Amino acid sequence: MAEVNENPVRATGGCLCGSVRYTIRGALRDAWACHCILCRRQQSHFAAYAACDPADLEIAPTNKLRWYRSSPTARRGFCSKCGTQIFWDGKGSDHISVSAGSLNEPTGLKLVKHICVNQKGDYYEISDGLPQEA
Repeated sequence: MAEVNENPVRATGGCLCGSVRYTIRGALRDAWACHCILCRRQQSHFAAYAACDPADLEIAPTNKLRWYRSSPTARRGFCSKCGTQIFWDGKGSDHISVSAGSLNEPTGLKLVKHICVNQKGDYYEISDGLPQEA
């Protein structure tokens, strides 16, 4: 029998069409903006992700969640009906990233840094003063 996480609900969210829904019970990291080429191509701009412990993530039963192996070290979870990209799961990582835009408001989160800025698009500048990592 699967162990049930009885922590209070921290956040809920899902895809555009409602076919994929999830609940997070436990800590939720503030959002990071990822400017890597894979995120930019999938999101059509940069992506913002919060993150949680995989044990704190409950995905409602669905036959619409699909996983795409986007690199040898990561996979991305998305809705096969509407295409919403919801999760990023790095191989060997101690967390799972959750698209900040898929969270129901109020999130209580803030954007705290930019990552992979060496791959950012040439059509925009990052000028918000937040920390930046290559």
